[in-house]
Amino acid sequence: MLHLIWYILVGLIAGVLAKSAMHVHMTVFWTIVLGIIGSIIGGAVTHMFAPPTNQRFHPAGFILSTLGAILILFVCIKLRIHFPRVG
Repeated sequence: MLHLIWYILVGLIAGVLAKSAMHVHMTVFWTIVLGIIGSIIGGAVTHMFAPPTNQRFHPAGFILSTLGAILILFVCIKLRIHFPRVG
């Protein structure tokens, strides 16, 4: 149960940083979803280049989670996919 809270917290932080960098306005739910998807992408890239160690979390987790979320936002902007805006 605690790891789910950790995923949501990391997703929220990565999503907030990504949407701030890309100047996109979206709801908190979509911010968390964006951050979690960015974390999945960042984690996949991390595991391709550096095999996992005995630690549970990779040191570059927040950075690559944020970069993954920025990549998702960039692709969504280029494909003209719109998220629900904050009213």
